[in-house]
Amino acid sequence: MKVAASGLQAQSTRLRIVSENIANARSTGETAGADPYRRKTVTFENVLDSVADLSMVRVNDINTDQSAFKIEHDPGNPAADANGNVKMPNVEMLVEMADMREANRSYDANLQVVKQARQMINMTIDLLRS
Repeated sequence: MKVAASGLQAQSTRLRIVSENIANARSTGETAGADPYRRKTVTFENVLDSVADLSMVRVNDINTDQSAFKIEHDPGNPAADANGNVKMPNVEMLVEMADMREANRSYDANLQVVKQARQMINMTIDLLRS
């Protein structure tokens, strides 16, 4: 259950970051030529719990994606430069949706492990009562 709980926590963080990326997919800079929102990424690491002798997962770091910004021509935008071009976030909705789906499935898998462990514990307690 402890391993599954670490997976739940890691995937929960991943889902939060993906949601933040989606929410800011159109967030430009506040002034002309300013950099817009930069996509965030999550990296995980394997952690050994020496007391329980378990290999668990945890969030190692939350970084920013350094890929280039998209440029759109929108002269009416307050963030537009002298040529009417606006730097747009480097967030790709298709990538974010795929990442969200994968994180959601991983979260569900870990949740099923917790549910099965609880069910087995309850069955064991019922057997001991008999």
